[in-house]
Amino acid sequence: MALPTFTSFRRPRRAQNTSASSACSAKDSPLTSPKPHQVPSESTVKAATRTRLVFALLTSFFFLIALIFLVLVEVGNTHPSHPVLGSIYFLKLDLSHIIPASVPNAVLINTIARTLGLHDFYQVGLWNFCEGYDGQGITGCSKPVTLYWFNPVQIILNELLAGATIALPSDIVSALSLVRVVSRWMFGLFLTGACTAFISVFLTPLSIYSRLFTLPIAIFAFISALTTTVATVIATIMFVIFKNVIESAAAEIDIGANLGGKMFAFMWIASSFSIIAWLIQMGLCCCCASRRDVMTGKKLGRKKAYLHGGEAANGGLPVVMEKPKAATRRRFGFLGRRVQ
Repeated sequence: MALPTFTSFRRPRRAQNTSASSACSAKDSPLTSPKPHQVPSESTVKAATRTRLVFALLTSFFFLIALIFLVLVEVGNTHPSHPVLGSIYFLKLDLSHIIPASVPNAVLINTIARTLGLHDFYQVGLWNFCEGYDGQGITGCSKPVTLYWFNPVQIILNELLAGATIALPSDIVSALSLVRVVSRWMFGLFLTGACTAFISVFLTPLSIYSRLFTLPIAIFAFISALTTTVATVIATIMFVIFKNVIESAAAEIDIGANLGGKMFAFMWIASSFSIIAWLIQMGLCCCCASRRDVMTGKKLGRKKAYLHGGEAANGGLPVVMEKPKAATRRRFGFLGRRVQ
């Protein structure tokens, strides 16, 4: 009787091991197979992305605040009869004592200058200038002009009677060309900042749907914050320099210059809220799960969204894709060793 060969001896065991492993895999399949992602309900998605919704609405609210103060900057100094708008200006020139007191008969000369058509003060806004007398307030404003720039020399000469003139310091005259260019840039930037802030109020809440869509919204918010801040910086530097130049010529001609506190406060408040809103919007590009993340299973969002009455929804924790276990194989089957 011939002895079985090695091959015939191993075949029954290999077949037996194969059937045993198939039975084990069939038995363990419910535990090792990955669970499919379950699409959460609409209420669960909204609850899971509530944090992102709060920050998106907060960004929109900050842009709304910036827009309100930018509108005040835009309409300031345009209505002489309005007590609030009439007090919003960049710079106020006081010409009530245009002749220094050191000059003989200075009081009489100042009175004569007023009778010649010169007003006691002139205040500058974004669109125009207003004029008035001490004790009477604003008596009139110029017509609003696009890309307006303040030219005190031309205004004073136009106010005086025909043939009358006042020699202004050379420093003021030489600075007018720079003021004209900078004022037009400031006008355009403030108008752009107001328009972009208005659009951002309605655009930023859309960032709750997708983190990818949040990036272009953040870029648009950056443009709004940039234009508003640059316009504010330009206005601050220009009118501070203008005030210093006028006050430095007090020995030649006594013109007082005061900065408008309300206008500067409104500008910087609008810039601050625009910057904060942009920073929050940038954070939403990478933080807080969006509704698309929750729907596709990339992120879960708030864990409380999956709990109802203290118990987990769907009878357990949120559905997570489990990593399948590594398949088992035999090495050197005759040794009976299993390696994973």
